[in-house]
Amino acid sequence: MKKLSKEQIVQSVPQRGFFGQPKGLFTLFFTEFWERFSYYGMRALLLFYMYTEIADGGLGIDDGTAKSIMAIYGSLVYMSGIIGGWIADRLLGTQRTVFYGGVLIMAGHIVLALPAGTTALFISMFLIVIGTGLLKPNVSNIVGDMYSPQDVRRDSGFSIFYMGINMGGLLAPLIVGTIGQEYNYHLGFGLAAIGMLVGLIVYMATRKKYLGLAGTYVPNPLRAGEKKKVFTRIGLSAVVIVILAAITIPAGILTINRFTYLVSILGILIPTAYFIVMYRSPKTNADEKSRILAYIPLFIAAIMFWAIQEQGSIILAEYADKRTELSLFGFELQSSWFQSLNPLFIVVLAPIFANIWVKMGERQPTTTKKFSFGLLFAGLSFLVMIVPAAMNGTDTLVNPIWLVLSFLLVVIGELCLSPVGLSATTKLAPEAFSAQTMSLWFLSNASAQAINAQIVKLYKPETEIVYFGVIGGVAILLGLLLFMASPRIQRFMKGVR
Repeated sequence: MKKLSKEQIVQSVPQRGFFGQPKGLFTLFFTEFWERFSYYGMRALLLFYMYTEIADGGLGIDDGTAKSIMAIYGSLVYMSGIIGGWIADRLLGTQRTVFYGGVLIMAGHIVLALPAGTTALFISMFLIVIGTGLLKPNVSNIVGDMYSPQDVRRDSGFSIFYMGINMGGLLAPLIVGTIGQEYNYHLGFGLAAIGMLVGLIVYMATRKKYLGLAGTYVPNPLRAGEKKKVFTRIGLSAVVIVILAAITIPAGILTINRFTYLVSILGILIPTAYFIVMYRSPKTNADEKSRILAYIPLFIAAIMFWAIQEQGSIILAEYADKRTELSLFGFELQSSWFQSLNPLFIVVLAPIFANIWVKMGERQPTTTKKFSFGLLFAGLSFLVMIVPAAMNGTDTLVNPIWLVLSFLLVVIGELCLSPVGLSATTKLAPEAFSAQTMSLWFLSNASAQAINAQIVKLYKPETEIVYFGVIGGVAILLGLLLFMASPRIQRFMKGVR
């Protein structure tokens, strides 16, 4: 296919029609809405399902192991974005890759809805991990495709897109979580599958009319001679992995704990290798190399942020289930409902932040400073959790308002960092690695959760104050350092604000 220019792609997309944004934002907004509904509905139940006793409809897995599995699952979901980025960049383009990802995600939720114990759990995890890796980074990359590099609506558009993601995350725990906890876990997981089906229908019905050429091209296609070599390597690697698993798992060599350690190590090594490959590639020019160097401190800051934010579905979920008074003003609460707080605050605050960035225009803080603000608020979200333990000890139930405050603070940080990070990634990415660089952005989350897989084991009521205090303090310190380094980092961005 003939290489398309950015101008041709932008002109092919209807530029007005969805809150003053390109019409294609409608398609991607609702595709991500339903994908996140399915994913966060499942996540709201999964930890409880794993550590609930078998007699009560769960799997009876040890609490510490269940928390590590949650973190590793989240890490693998985002780590698999490497696969999705590579397939989009070199084989299918982003539009087609998104569709196949959605199909796999739906299949994964269907498997989890079956009462087949741990076997169904791990099969489902595999399908959802691969499917999300195909879909998630590529949807965001299509959003970036619809805007010219100079379009001042870009950050605002990503904020609106981010609101759609979180509207799905808001409704999912309230609907899927309630059904799962009050009636049956598997029925809840089945509702998640239906959500993904609706998302696929919206995507297929509107993409041709609204997305134009965005995501239809393959930026760095494999040459005819490369395909056979690459597919042979992939096939051999898959066979080796299957053989090793078949030998080491029954022999007790590859245990869940050892697997979590392996993924934690990969969470550091993979993004490091990615930066090296992109920087040294002959397809990366001098300005792009400079932007890669500027991206590294942002990536490290994002890891620290996500290490805190993602513990909302692990540590704070367990805190809600075991340490929180589940009643408020006489109204009984489900512990899964607290997973709606993060997306609720984003839905409320995202339009405000989007409007602020548009009104400030060229006067808004630089990307690096926005990242530093995100880290400061993330650190504060953990520091406030010290207060109830310091006041009343760790053997009493805590007022749910403390959890509400913690989620509010981390969301303020998230709106400073996450949609801005998506936008910055599309602007700083080398042209030959556009989709793969978006995958690299999601690797910051994968790395954070890979590290969390080891950290979450340290949380116990008796270590609560030290746990929240140390992690929160490190985030604030890193945020201050990033703020001070902002002018120097900005120079490396070569004109990208």
